[in-house]
Amino acid sequence: MKIIFTILAAVLMTATVWGQSPEKMSYQAVIRNSSNALVTSANVGMQISILQGSSIGTVVYTETQTPTTNANGLVSIEIGGGAGFSTIDWANGPYFIKTETDPTGGTAYTIVGISELMSVPYALHAKTAESITGTVTEADPIFVASPANGITSTNITNWTTAYGWGNHSGLYRPIAWVPAWTDVTGKPTFATVATSGSYADLSNKPVNATTTTDGFMSSGDKTKLDGIATGAEVNVNADWNAISGDAQILNKPTIPVAADGSETKVTAGTNVTVTGAGTTASPYVVGNPTLTIGQSYQGGIIFWLDATGQHGLIAATADQSASMRWYAGTNTYTMALADGIGAGKSNTDIIIANQGRGDGSTYAARICHEYNGGNYGDWYLPSKYELNLLYSQKTVVGGFASAYYWSSSEFNNLFAWVQFFDNGNQVNANKSNAFYVRAVRAF
Repeated sequence: MKIIFTILAAVLMTATVWGQSPEKMSYQAVIRNSSNALVTSANVGMQISILQGSSIGTVVYTETQTPTTNANGLVSIEIGGGAGFSTIDWANGPYFIKTETDPTGGTAYTIVGISELMSVPYALHAKTAESITGTVTEADPIFVASPANGITSTNITNWTTAYGWGNHSGLYRPIAWVPAWTDVTGKPTFATVATSGSYADLSNKPVNATTTTDGFMSSGDKTKLDGIATGAEVNVNADWNAISGDAQILNKPTIPVAADGSETKVTAGTNVTVTGAGTTASPYVVGNPTLTIGQSYQGGIIFWLDATGQHGLIAATADQSASMRWYAGTNTYTMALADGIGAGKSNTDIIIANQGRGDGSTYAARICHEYNGGNYGDWYLPSKYELNLLYSQKTVVGGFASAYYWSSSEFNNLFAWVQFFDNGNQVNANKSNAFYVRAVRAF
C-alpha cells in the first residue's frame, strides 16, 4: 500500500518560569514543507496565540516571530516577550497554545497546531503569593470577641510569677488517673470509729451508716456496687431504690453487650476479599477487586491498567469492521488532534460533531460510538497512543488481523493515523481508505 505524506509539524513544548522577570515559555518545532521535506537553515514566519477556555476559545495573547531553522529543520523560540503576556490570569484556565507557521518566512500561514497547556505554565500563577508585605491585621470575628484578644505580655509575665510561688509537684496527672482515699484533701478521719462512739456520731459522714472492713457501707451494698464496676447485670427492684442509711441508691443502667460479629455477615464477590471478624477489635475490611491485563471485564478485555490497578482501558472482544473509512464522505479539518490515555473519547466526539451523518454511510468513529458491548455505551475509537498500547497486548486480547487499524487521531484535513498490526508501524493514510476498526473504553 502507498501512504501519502503532507505537511508535518512535530511540536515539543516546555515551559520555564523564573523567580524574576522575564517570564517566558520555550517552544520548539520541526518544520516541513508541502513536499514533506525539512525546511533547513531558513527563516520561517510564525504567529503564536494563547486561547482561553477551549481549543477555539478567546484569544488572550498573540505575538509573531521570524525564527531561523537549523540544519535539522528545528526552530527554538521563547514565547511571552510581547505586551499582555504578564497579565494573563493562569488560574482562570484551561489555556491552549495555537501556532501558525509559514515555511516561506511570510505571514501566509499554512501549518496550524493547537495543544492544551498543562500544569507547568501555571507555575506563573504561583507568583501571586510569593511574598507578603506590610502588617498582618487579625480580623477573625471569633478571635476578636474572645478573652484571648485582650491578653498582653504583662499578663503572661504576671501568671508566670504567680505560678512560681507554690509547689506544683504532682499537679499534672494522666487522664485515666483515679485518686486513692489518701489523696483526698479534707477527708474525715475514721480511726476512732471502732473504739469509741459510732459512725453516726461523725459529721459529714459518707453515704450508708454501717461500717465494714471495706470502709463505709454494708457488705451487701458494696457487693451491688462492685457488680456495677464489673459490668455484671444487677437487680433493679425496690432494694436499689430504697433509702439505705443517709442516701438513696439509684438504678443501675443496663450495659449493652458488645457486638461479636454475628449481627452482620459479609460475603465477598468475584475477586473481592473480606477480612476481619466484624467486632470492634477486628472490623470487617473489604478489599478492592484484583484486576489483570487479559481479564474479561465490563464488556471486553483489559489491555492496560494504571498504577492503582483499579482503572484502565478495555478493548472490544472482536473487530467492529474489517473495511471501514475514517471520514463520512467529506474532507475537513475536524481538529481531532488529541493523543494519550482517554484522548480517543474526545477525538471520537469531535469527529462525529464535525462529520455528522455525512453521505449516509457510517465511518470508524461512528460505529465505535454506537457499539454497546456488555451494555456499556461509552465505547470510542482509540487515539494513536491508545492504539499502540492495544497493539502491544494484541496477543493477550486476541482476534486481530495483520492489517491496518484506524486511530481517532487526525493528521490533517486529508489524512489520519493508522497502525499496522503486523509490525506495529504507525503512519498516516488518506481518510477515504477502508481499514479495520476495534473499539475501546475506559473504566
